[in-house]
Amino acid sequence: MVIGLRIRIMPVMLLLLLLGTLLVPAGHAAFAAAEKRYIYDEADLLTPADEAALTELAIRYGANRQTDFLIYTSKNTANADIVQMTEDFYDSKAPGYDKPHGNAAILTMDMRNREVYLAGFYKGEDYLDNARMDKIRNKLTPYLSAGDYRKAFEVYLDTANRYMGYKPGVNPDNILFQLWFQLAVSLGLGAIVVGTMAYHSGGRVTVGRETYEDAASSGILDRQDQYIRTTVTRTKIPKNTGGGGGGGGGGGGVSRGGHSHSGSRGSF
Repeated sequence: MVIGLRIRIMPVMLLLLLLGTLLVPAGHAAFAAAEKRYIYDEADLLTPADEAALTELAIRYGANRQTDFLIYTSKNTANADIVQMTEDFYDSKAPGYDKPHGNAAILTMDMRNREVYLAGFYKGEDYLDNARMDKIRNKLTPYLSAGDYRKAFEVYLDTANRYMGYKPGVNPDNILFQLWFQLAVSLGLGAIVVGTMAYHSGGRVTVGRETYEDAASSGILDRQDQYIRTTVTRTKIPKNTGGGGGGGGGGGGVSRGGHSHSGSRGSF
């Protein structure tokens, strides 16, 4: 009797042990994901609702590109250089989609000096190189200058996610990649094809000038060329004296922890 009871209990215990083995890692992974931070608003620029919305975007885009997208704002009371701030942030926080110090893109804001810096690490460095980071920074800077920080951060997340959908070395803003241009070309080609078909469906025109022209009595009656005058116009070409605007730039570097990154720096 006791032996039979033990036989019936053992499969149940084995099943519970198997379920525990499967569920613990999943629960641990879910806990780790819940504890992961993407918004470090030390300058208090965002409301809790703003942070929640931006975190949701960062999680969604991060899973899409297998890259952590982070936002770091600081009052910079120590008056540190913004590039060094970003590098130290990456070294200390160790972000990465699937491992510490992995694929990441960081937007850093220095509110003391009103500077912004964008950096990409590993896959972020490959797909968000200096040129692409410059483009992203130019798109979000007007919103920073206007004090619309949530919109600026949304532009950063949206554009970085979109740019990472193009292979490195390609200009993601090329007109050939724009949906409206592709639709316009498609509609234009369709109109040409339909117009050509309609033109040829009406039959051929067989009546021309020769139908009514008498070749024996037709010809040129008179020809005359008259010279009037020649006019010469001169335009002075101004010399290039240099100058011009500059919206920032900068570039990447290597952190003190040995992590290479791309970068773009500018004021707002």
